[in-house]
Amino acid sequence: MTSTTRIVTPWGAESTAAEVVSGIDLSGRRAIVTGGASGIGIETARALAGAGARVTLAVRDLEAGRRTAEDIGLTTGNKDVAVARLDLSDQASVASFVAGWDGPLHILVNNAGVMASPLMRTPQGWEMQFATNHLGHFALATGLHGALAAAGGARIVAVSSSAHHRSPVVFDDIHFAEREYEPWAAYGQSKTANVLFAVEATRRWASDGITANALHPGGIRTNLQRYVTDEELERLRAQSGPAAPNWKTPEQGAATSVLLATSPLLDGVGGRYFEDCNEAEFNQPGTRTGVSAYALDPEAAQRLWQVSVDTLATLSTKER
Repeated sequence: MTSTTRIVTPWGAESTAAEVVSGIDLSGRRAIVTGGASGIGIETARALAGAGARVTLAVRDLEAGRRTAEDIGLTTGNKDVAVARLDLSDQASVASFVAGWDGPLHILVNNAGVMASPLMRTPQGWEMQFATNHLGHFALATGLHGALAAAGGARIVAVSSSAHHRSPVVFDDIHFAEREYEPWAAYGQSKTANVLFAVEATRRWASDGITANALHPGGIRTNLQRYVTDEELERLRAQSGPAAPNWKTPEQGAATSVLLATSPLLDGVGGRYFEDCNEAEFNQPGTRTGVSAYALDPEAAQRLWQVSVDTLATLSTKER
């Protein structure tokens, strides 16, 4: 972390993205939101565009992206919303997106993801949740490093989850080659990786004016849960007991992402984890709030970075 002072803001669990960005002028700024055509990605992109940013929706479904871009233009008055194809599970798609980017990048919101899916693997044999949620975003951010550095004061926002409490990164068997696959453990591992990425990216890139922070957006009913039944979601909520949080609207769910992307309170601040628009404290045993210490461990963050570099280096030029 860049300092020891915990970041506390005037906003909370019920704040919306529009409220958080109110009064902030993003004119002349360029932003990318992965998964910007569904769930909280839409509202993140809408808030950034509403503040004047030129937003690119990085999406798998171009038609959904175009519909979203048109809707954002109509609701914000900002027609400067671009759409580009990006499939984070496909490193060739990531490389193509990076190659197509020109000029500085001020805000990168790593928002897209897959949750608690059945066991699926990429052609390389990588477990799909880790490949999509972490390796895809890692390749995207490192590929865009030059554009982020050129912006001066660029920010990376990594959308993690309270599910990171379910698992650290299991370096001995990241891709479930030996251990039995469990969807939530795999998801939790990938969400821990998102936080560790923010820690190490800030350490490596702060001298380039780039900071990265991670967040838990809260519980929001979106297409992210397409592999999870309603019964499973309610069972998970019941496990949280009386303290189970209420469902957030997508506008509320996007608030913490937008805070990290835009707030002057975060100038020069990186390597941290936020929830409900405030920096989280460390998790206490028996609770599902806060941040697990292993997700902010600088040694694990450095190790994950090197593992990620080595993993991507196994790809042939053709696969990229």
